[in-house]
Amino acid sequence: MIKRFFQDKHGDLVEAAMTLPLMLLVTLGLVNLALAGIAGLHANNAANYGARRGSVAQQSPAAQASNAAWEKLAAVKIGDYGVSTSAPGGRGGTVQVVVSYRVPNYFANLAAFFGGGTSPYIDGQSVSTFRQEGW
Repeated sequence: MIKRFFQDKHGDLVEAAMTLPLMLLVTLGLVNLALAGIAGLHANNAANYGARRGSVAQQSPAAQASNAAWEKLAAVKIGDYGVSTSAPGGRGGTVQVVVSYRVPNYFANLAAFFGGGTSPYIDGQSVSTFRQEGW
């Protein structure tokens, strides 16, 4: 089998053996970036939704904003999320929602294999601020 591999006149097996690992690495990189992008998109949507709901709340806008953000994140199955809110003032103040996310980094073990060290997670956050409405 090995003798046949190296004596391949057409180069099909050699070409496949050289390109397959590269293609798998590129595919893994795309999956890794897609997971981080989708988690960031969900975090951004939850932060915007929470800040908007908190900005129109009549009572306890920070709690309303936090609950709304968690409501949006309840159906998400990718990554781990955290929500923090702040609504210091009354009418005309701001409601700020910060949603942080964490997804696995599949390149961390591969980088350690080559002597580099990276975090086993990709972390990010999304911040949304709305002006608090008042009646």
